[in-house]
Amino acid sequence: MGERKNVYSEEIKRKVIEMKLSKKYTNKQIMNELGIRNVTQIKVWMKWYRDGEEHRLSQPIGKQYSFGKGPEGLSEIDQLKRQVNHLEIKNQIL
Repeated sequence: MGERKNVYSEEIKRKVIEMKLSKKYTNKQIMNELGIRNVTQIKVWMKWYRDGEEHRLSQPIGKQYSFGKGPEGLSEIDQLKRQVNHLEIKNQIL
């Protein structure tokens, strides 16, 4: 049988990013507090954030790389909501 994969909600992923950007938490502290099992997961989410690929945070496991599922596949309102969320996180950190 294959290994069971963890599925983390978009809220958890965004919380991880927020905690990392605050520079108040180590990866180990974040993993313990939020139940993240692998540090690589944190690194991947942070890379997506830095690369402006936050739409990947909401895609189901195995679908993060699917063609046509990026922000251009969202309605204009959903794109704007994501942009506002992104800017709110940045403002909190500043």
